[in-house]
Amino acid sequence: MKIAIVILNWNGKHLLEKFLPSMVKYSDFQNVEIYVADNASTDDSVGFVKNAYPQIKIIQNNINGGFAKGYNDALKNVAADIYALVNSDIEVTDGWLNPVISVFEKEPDTAIIQPKILDYKNKNTFEYAGAAGGFIDKFGYPYCRGRIFAEVETDTQLYNDETEIFWASGACFFIRSSDFHELNGFDEDYFAHQEEIDLCWRAKNTNKTIKYVGTSTVYHVGGATLKEANPKKTFLNFRNSLFSLAKNLPVNRLIPVIFTRLILDGFAGFKFLLELKPMHFVAILNAHFSFYRHFSKMLKKRNKSTKTADYYTVKSIVWQYFILGKKRYEELLK
Repeated sequence: MKIAIVILNWNGKHLLEKFLPSMVKYSDFQNVEIYVADNASTDDSVGFVKNAYPQIKIIQNNINGGFAKGYNDALKNVAADIYALVNSDIEVTDGWLNPVISVFEKEPDTAIIQPKILDYKNKNTFEYAGAAGGFIDKFGYPYCRGRIFAEVETDTQLYNDETEIFWASGACFFIRSSDFHELNGFDEDYFAHQEEIDLCWRAKNTNKTIKYVGTSTVYHVGGATLKEANPKKTFLNFRNSLFSLAKNLPVNRLIPVIFTRLILDGFAGFKFLLELKPMHFVAILNAHFSFYRHFSKMLKKRNKSTKTADYYTVKSIVWQYFILGKKRYEELLK
């Protein structure tokens, strides 16, 4: 089984200097190739990789099309059985590939896998972007085993398991190349953020399995490209979450859920105002305006295959977290 590790880069020379050493050290196998897909960087990223790591293959994209287009363009030039899409701010560990490849070999219906993602800055806690595998509630709000909203759990080895999840984090995202191309890759209208949730949902709609493999561990810096406090991130997260609902919800739930999201997102906006973060309030408004402008376009992207009826296990993560005070994933199951 041939593995292609593809690291998307944009002006991230400092990250490549810091994190390529672990990648090269722990991925040096005959059937593994490492690629850096560069999104038209203006720093010396490409020159650094060419000089310091001549064994790494470089793909140079013509423009910075974000996460979605960047990977779509790059993977047209990569021949492998499995794509490992890894952020440039990920530190991998000894043996990180073996458990993942073992699952792919044993389970032909498993299309996508995520490892355990811990915080590089605090290595005994989960990292926000993915933690121990992702889910969404009825209204499309994402959460993870090990992370609900901003509440991040300590890694107590509770999630050293192997289990089915709804979405895998784009920070470290394994997918069979055949499935990636069959699903037409990431939706480039997303640019960045939550495109992996959409891709996983589309995979689910074709009866593919998505798994978390907790015996594989990586460490993620998080926010290295776009800081959590950046209103653009707020805009993309809210807008793209709505895109995924329009594209993937069962048709009988489409209008009621989106109407409810309008109300819930409004509360989120006023919460930002109370926290004296007016630009995030504006970002949510702009996210909705952008979504309504693109609504008909998103509807046209709906696949005619049977929609996943039971895409959620928690009706409202907002209710569970803010009203009932449930801050840990295990508490949601009680």
